[in-house]
Amino acid sequence: MTKRRMFLRMITASLLRRRSRMLIALLSIGIGATILSGLVTIYYDVPRQMGAQFRSYGANMILLPEGQKEMSPDSLHETLKLIPEDQLVGATPYRYVRLDMTLRQQSFTSAGTDFSQVQKTSPYFSVEGRYPENDREVLVGKEIADTIGVKVNSPMQLTYKPTVTVSDHAEDDWVAGATLAGSAEGWNNSLVTVTAVLDGDKKIASIEIDASTQTEEYGGRAMTDLNFQKQFIGKSLPLTLGEDVDALTGATVTSTAIVDALNTSRNASQATVAAERTGYFTVTGILETGGEEESYVFISLSDMAYLTGENKLDVAELSISANADQLDAYVNAITEADAGVIPRLVKRVTRSETAVLSKLQALVFLVTAVVLLLTMICVSTTMMAVVSERRREIGLRKALGASDNSIRAEFLGEGMFLGGLGGIMGSILGFVFAQVVSVNVFGSSIMFQPLLLPITVIVSMVIAALSCLLPIKRAVAIDPALVLKGE
Repeated sequence: MTKRRMFLRMITASLLRRRSRMLIALLSIGIGATILSGLVTIYYDVPRQMGAQFRSYGANMILLPEGQKEMSPDSLHETLKLIPEDQLVGATPYRYVRLDMTLRQQSFTSAGTDFSQVQKTSPYFSVEGRYPENDREVLVGKEIADTIGVKVNSPMQLTYKPTVTVSDHAEDDWVAGATLAGSAEGWNNSLVTVTAVLDGDKKIASIEIDASTQTEEYGGRAMTDLNFQKQFIGKSLPLTLGEDVDALTGATVTSTAIVDALNTSRNASQATVAAERTGYFTVTGILETGGEEESYVFISLSDMAYLTGENKLDVAELSISANADQLDAYVNAITEADAGVIPRLVKRVTRSETAVLSKLQALVFLVTAVVLLLTMICVSTTMMAVVSERRREIGLRKALGASDNSIRAEFLGEGMFLGGLGGIMGSILGFVFAQVVSVNVFGSSIMFQPLLLPITVIVSMVIAALSCLLPIKRAVAIDPALVLKGE
């Protein structure tokens, strides 16, 4: 029989003779290895799990046009290539304009967007009905729906009335004989449009007012009340309401908009005015978020391009599954690419995510350290009891010539054998533990990490070996003469 086989036989025989105590030590190591394996698995999977949870709170990066440049769908597509596909959860483009419901004399902020991406970057949106899937379908915020009384499947007519392109100095266009055109926001943020003709002295010779988006009573009066309109004739721009002209009774907001439209009016022959367009839509859903989105009307980007005649974007919201350092790297990469867009991190989301992850990972580390310490204490206590039971045996062996190293090797071998067996058991149970925690806490499963098996076994054997140091020291210190004398 070889020394190795003899050594292994001695260890197993010793363990079997003290099954109850060794079972306690094995269970202690197994539980410690289970917690170690499970928490380490969770520790490395927490960033992905928590990242997925934080994505439900909205985007963590936005892209804006740089300076006077325009951001187009093509430039957005090129920018998104700088972010790995497996980390890009969603990218939602938006174009914001004012659209009118002329028949109801209402005006709303409308957003053109990609609804398939909205559901990825804003999963907290609650929709009664469904998201628009086809052209000429609209998603209406709850606040607007309550105001105008629309429901799912209601028809909705939306009109885009473009403003006149303005220059830095309106006075440059107030030349003799010019036809001026201008617009300004009136009641409920809807546009009032004014056209005026100047005479040879650059004074107003005639005026035409379109206030159809205002309330029917006051908007109609502004367009038909000749006494009100005559106040403007023969006056030079700019005008002051209350000094040069008097407001319509009860319609101060509309009157102010008319004066502002004149004061910012442009030479119609030089101004660029897009054609007014109307679309007929069907309400497919009512949006409820508890935020400002409830005061918006959402349509597809293709419908927005049709109404405005432009294919540009105001902002893009990105949801990226990455930590703070990776997000900073993406910001730098987009900035250096000089694609005409400016990246901005949503600090309240990224900072919260980083803080929560740091605290959670610190908690996992602390719990793991405490469990391993308790495991060491339990194994060490068990081995100390074994040394006390085997005191006469150890004394007799030393009296017969056994060396201290052989005593050390036997106890260390027993401890490491228990550590290896407990580590294998703990690795398997640890994955089950991590899977249960992940499913119940995060609602998703985790992947088995093969590398954790040897790591857990090695750590368990090291912990067991360290736990045996004090018992081994006590075993080696046994004096055979005292033991044989019965003391």
